[in-house]
Amino acid sequence: MKLTRKLVLAKAKASDLDSVKKLNCWGCSVSDISIFYQIPNVEVLTLSVNSISSLSPLAGCHSLGELYLRRNSIQSLAELCHLRSLPRLKVLWLAENPCCSGEPAKYRLTVLRCLPRLQKLDNQVVTEEEVSLALTHGEDITTPPGTVQDQLTTDEMADVDTENDPLSYNMEETNKIREQLGMKPLARDKFASLSSPGTKEAKLPLKKTHTLEAVLVLMKDLDREELHVVYTVAQNRLQLDRVGTGTLSNAMQAAKTTDMQH
Repeated sequence: MKLTRKLVLAKAKASDLDSVKKLNCWGCSVSDISIFYQIPNVEVLTLSVNSISSLSPLAGCHSLGELYLRRNSIQSLAELCHLRSLPRLKVLWLAENPCCSGEPAKYRLTVLRCLPRLQKLDNQVVTEEEVSLALTHGEDITTPPGTVQDQLTTDEMADVDTENDPLSYNMEETNKIREQLGMKPLARDKFASLSSPGTKEAKLPLKKTHTLEAVLVLMKDLDREELHVVYTVAQNRLQLDRVGTGTLSNAMQAAKTTDMQH
């Protein structure tokens, strides 16, 4: 089952996703948590006893301090790489997942090598000696394949959530992002027309809006060098568009001149 915006707001008793700080979805048969790409401010998250296999949507939840994932379907400890960028994560409960099988001591040291800032793992306090030992005896974890692809397809997933809720994508969130880009804010009637499922033609602007916002969310995790790459690509794209527009204009002018000569 996919965790939807509507269910999150109901569970958290919140009016919008930005205000969600604590969320308890224990035993909700959840397997898809892509909604967390849109919940950056969550601090305490309980997802135990579900069917979750990927942690990539949590990579942008930089305020997350406590994460409970006991009894899910996480197959590999490589999924913990998605949590490395979370500076406030101090409590993690991962026990009873497939990735926890094997020698308990080795498992614990591997987790602590990947996440040395943890203060409590599987309801047991982490000691300084364990963290030091993890640097030499814990296995080095690499990022699982498919991470980038998973993040880039979140705009397509978001379309499903809007089918039964025309204004589900918060207007304030959208206008905040547009303001950062120097764009004019959308009026409520314009926002409603973009969010309405309606015809296929009406969905196209909505998908572009989701794509833009997904790109902006991902940009928050980029360093200076990576941002320069994005800047260079954007410049090249704009130059190509200008060249294409100029070529079309020249072609139209030439055609007009030919008509006049005849």
